Amino acid sequence: MKLRIKGNSIRFRLGQSEVCRLATEGMIEEFTHFGPCSAQRFGYALHASFQDPDVTAWFAEGRLVVHIPAITIHKWPRTDQVGIDAVQHLGDDHELRILIEKDFVCIDSPSGQSQDDAYPRPLEGACHVP
Repeated sequence: MKLRIKGNSIRFRLGQSEVCRLATEGMIEEFTHFGPCSAQRFGYALHASFQDPDVTAWFAEGRLVVHIPAITIHKWPRTDQVGIDAVQHLGDDHELRILIEKDFVCIDSPSGQSQDDAYPRPLEGACHVP
């Protein structure tokens, strides 16, 4: 799972196995360690929610957690839908943009970075007729 934070937006990119694990287990979580003790780590997670009708995020005790409606998570792996996009209104004219995407193979990936779990790139310019 890749995480990008820029201003008031967070973007998660998930490989195929992570999308499947999220759909079957209801959560995925990772940590980045900045030192030897647990107080020096940053956690980020995606959780299925049966209560929240919307995508929501919260941050507490060094963890960023995004709740996604369970029905959305269970449908996602079986569709061509690339991402789940939401805006969380924070009050005082602030909002947080939340984007969760399937991770596609990069054309020019950094050397040494495996792309085995990435989704194949869709055919550019392909026309899908229903």
